[in-house]
Amino acid sequence: MKKILISTIAVSALLFTVSCKTDFDTDVSSIVVTKGDADFTKFVSLGNSLTSGYRDGALYIDGQNESFPSMMAKQMALAGGGAFKQPLMGDNLGGIKAVGFLDKLELKVVNGSLAPVRNEDPTKIMGTTTLANIFSSGPYQNMGVPGAKSFHLGVAGYGNAAYLPNANPYFIRFASSTTASVIGDAVAQAPTFFSLWIGNNDVLSYATSGGLGVDQTGNTNPASYGGNDISDPGLVATVINGYVTALTAGGAKGVIANIPNVTSIPYFTRVPYNPIPLNSTAAADLNTNFAMLNSALVGLGQPARFATLTAASNNPVLIIDKSLVNIAAYLPAAFAMYGQARHATAGDLVLLTASSVIGKDPLTGLPPQPNSQTITGVTIPLADQYVLTKTETAKVLTATAAYNTAIKAIADAKGLAFVDANAKMVQLSSMSGIQYDGVKYTATFVTGGTFSLDGVHLTGRGYALIANEFLRVINQKYKSTLPMVDINSYSGVKFP
Repeated sequence: MKKILISTIAVSALLFTVSCKTDFDTDVSSIVVTKGDADFTKFVSLGNSLTSGYRDGALYIDGQNESFPSMMAKQMALAGGGAFKQPLMGDNLGGIKAVGFLDKLELKVVNGSLAPVRNEDPTKIMGTTTLANIFSSGPYQNMGVPGAKSFHLGVAGYGNAAYLPNANPYFIRFASSTTASVIGDAVAQAPTFFSLWIGNNDVLSYATSGGLGVDQTGNTNPASYGGNDISDPGLVATVINGYVTALTAGGAKGVIANIPNVTSIPYFTRVPYNPIPLNSTAAADLNTNFAMLNSALVGLGQPARFATLTAASNNPVLIIDKSLVNIAAYLPAAFAMYGQARHATAGDLVLLTASSVIGKDPLTGLPPQPNSQTITGVTIPLADQYVLTKTETAKVLTATAAYNTAIKAIADAKGLAFVDANAKMVQLSSMSGIQYDGVKYTATFVTGGTFSLDGVHLTGRGYALIANEFLRVINQKYKSTLPMVDINSYSGVKFP
């Protein structure tokens, strides 16, 4: 099986440089810094984990210190910007024992190769961060709350520990009171300038669960939603518009960003749909069984679902697709597991988490014994939670497009600066990537330099890239001349 590990050859790619070209078209490094039409005296940033500085599957101090709003605040300080406080965690581990949050991922040598690992035993988390409220040392201007969906920012009591697990542990730490909302605490600071990047989790949790939630399009009652559901686009538009209205009521200006497509994030692109190597004997044996299953399907009036495998390294993984008619009742008991199985196609997204189970014995979690008949993804279908099927991906992309249309319309209607984060991530995920001061950055997992070990959140350098895009559109909209941040001066993935 192909292993999702990092070779020394891939690591060397991190050192690859290109000509000294920079893909930011408003470099103002040699211009006097001015605020233009904006007022950066009190800058407040709202959002979710992407705003907080979350990375490597956790929130920890070093990551927070490299959040994109904190980078922006440093540049704004050159044009009259004031203090920018962040609700820092207690250490650099990232765990919160009280709620079982795990320590951050780290790159370590596993069986001779580098792999992202972490302490997965909640009883052994050594982090010092607790749920104790730290608002007395605030208020805090970085109001990014990991895990928050769009409608959560307006929920009173979202930071009330008595409401766990429905409350948010991160907001519990810095909420002004047990009845506070994120938007209420932000408005109370009377910001003169704000950033808002929210909506990712309204679709991302569905995607990262392998589509285990429900598409709630048409249902505007979030109280009926499950944790992995896709939020109704109308609801997302309404709450974001409400937040912007509240933030601008006192005359504040700001910037808002749209939502990246999942197809540009390593969590969904790192593992190929066809990672299965087979020799001629194994391919022939498997084809015999899959041909019989295809014949049974045709006899039941269903299209064939199983590919003809070859003696090659790029055979498709076997998956479960719950959108298929379940034919288990028509199959011998030994084949019932194939009732909703099929081979993956290029339209399916195999999640990063699948790399730990593909090619393993499902009972032991270890490489299979010779001639084994139980191999996950080969003879045993990969569980639904590990794959976002073509149908599920379409739902995600449809919702994302609707969110993004609404966010752009709100920015235009309110006269705000607008960041097309989706387009920037598409550019980053292209072969050419994004160049900054002689370094090429891409969305390639680990070695691209911009995505952290969880495959969803960015590294310090990735957040710096986003900070520059925010600064660029702010300068463009408000005629300010805030300098870009030096992307190369921030951290990437830490190697052992």
